[in-house]
Amino acid sequence: MANRLTQIATRTGDDGSTGLGDNTRVSKDSLRVHAMGDVDELNSQIGVLLCEEMPVDVRELLVEVQHQLFNLGGELSIPGFELLKPEAVALLDASLERYNATLPRLQEFILPAGSRAASLAHVCRTVARRAERAVVALDQAETLKESPRQYLNRLSDLLFVLSRVLNRMNGGDDVYWKSERMARTAVE
Repeated sequence: MANRLTQIATRTGDDGSTGLGDNTRVSKDSLRVHAMGDVDELNSQIGVLLCEEMPVDVRELLVEVQHQLFNLGGELSIPGFELLKPEAVALLDASLERYNATLPRLQEFILPAGSRAASLAHVCRTVARRAERAVVALDQAETLKESPRQYLNRLSDLLFVLSRVLNRMNGGDDVYWKSERMARTAVE
């Protein structure tokens, strides 16, 4: 990776550009910078989620996710470089299988609500979807490896599942959507 930052306020971005890890400069409005920013925001939101009470295994998984998101941000900052490995996607797949196995099957849609921790996991999920859309847009303009797109797709799914786990942590449950159509069907 490029040199580590030793000075934060360089003023080099005052013209609306920013430096990438390969020392090239791009517009702060570029697709690459949007993707990097969305991944950074996701990592920050997971940091907020980690302030909440949660099972140790979930905490350890989310800390690992933060490290992998930092790798993803680094990969995005250096065109053509690979930091996020397929093994990171495999860990999310295994975690999805593990946590999904502990949950009842969904019969209805759920709202992004419940406990504070679960609600924060839903916020992280929506930011992960936005980051995924930004990576897909970048991939359409410049070819990327497939791991970044796959990782964000799996992570958003995992965050949904973890929200359900966190809602049940202290005997709670999901908050179910009350569909008028479904209510009419149940009455008829």
